[in-house]
Amino acid sequence: HIKRERAKAREMRASSWWRQQIGKGICYHCEQRFPREELTMDHLIPLSRGGKSLKKNIVVSCKQCNSHKKT
Repeated sequence: HIKRERAKAREMRASSWWRQQIGKGICYHCEQRFPREELTMDHLIPLSRGGKSLKKNIVVSCKQCNSHKKT
């Protein structure tokens, strides 16, 4: 499951939808503005908990919020 979903996430990173999302430059969690290189793809429901790589489960997250979420 996880391997397949990670492959889908990689495909999604190349999509125009993702470029549009990350182009907004705003973190979903803290709502702050960041340069593109400081933003990551974040699964609301992690793949490790059965989440899927679907648009409704993927948000733009700053690196700090994304790593903070894991602790």
